[in-house]
Amino acid sequence: MIEAVRQAFSLLFPLDSSLTHIILLTLYVSGSAVALAALIGVPAGTWLGLQAAVKVRWLQRIIYTLMGLPPVVGGLFVYMLLSRRGILGPLELLFTPTAMIIAQLLLTLPIVMGLTSVAVRTKGKEAVDTLLSLGAEQRLILWTIVKESRYGILGAIIAGFGRAVAEVGAVIMVGGNIEGQTRVMTTAIVLEVRKGEFAFAMALGIILLLISFAINAGLYRLQAGGRDD
Repeated sequence: MIEAVRQAFSLLFPLDSSLTHIILLTLYVSGSAVALAALIGVPAGTWLGLQAAVKVRWLQRIIYTLMGLPPVVGGLFVYMLLSRRGILGPLELLFTPTAMIIAQLLLTLPIVMGLTSVAVRTKGKEAVDTLLSLGAEQRLILWTIVKESRYGILGAIIAGFGRAVAEVGAVIMVGGNIEGQTRVMTTAIVLEVRKGEFAFAMALGIILLLISFAINAGLYRLQAGGRDD
């Protein structure tokens, strides 16, 4: 463990060029997947949270089930979709960062959508009833819903990012762990373990934890309104 910590800091100061590429690709893939999940999941989750629970109970159950979707199952679905015989096979996206983004999007979207719907149903519903009684415009109602539910929505995005950045099974399946092209932090750790380089793998794990902590701390600070407490 001590050797792993020492090696982690030796890799960080200064950063090796290959390691820098792996870190940047990790942030690009996971960041893109979470951004897309937020763009799709927040509006969809808001709509879902505003519906009567009895009307969307089956859709809600499906989303909750997908929140726990096994990564290898999601990876298999994307692989079949992007393979030569798949619907999107002609696009030749398999074993590219785009395929990895699609796989992570499939895993993070239900989390963002489901947790957003819970936040809106908990906080936003009361605001809607009040604004409707006052005759407020639809635009104001939607803005107020998002504002009242913003902490829960940010929490959904944080949870989605945690799922994305820690993913390994799906991204290996559709990305192939190709050096210089599709190798991210988690897949690099798997490779180093297979090579018997346990100290280096642990060092990569520590770096990944530091990156995750820094990003999640920033999101948490934003969620808390700029306060550290």
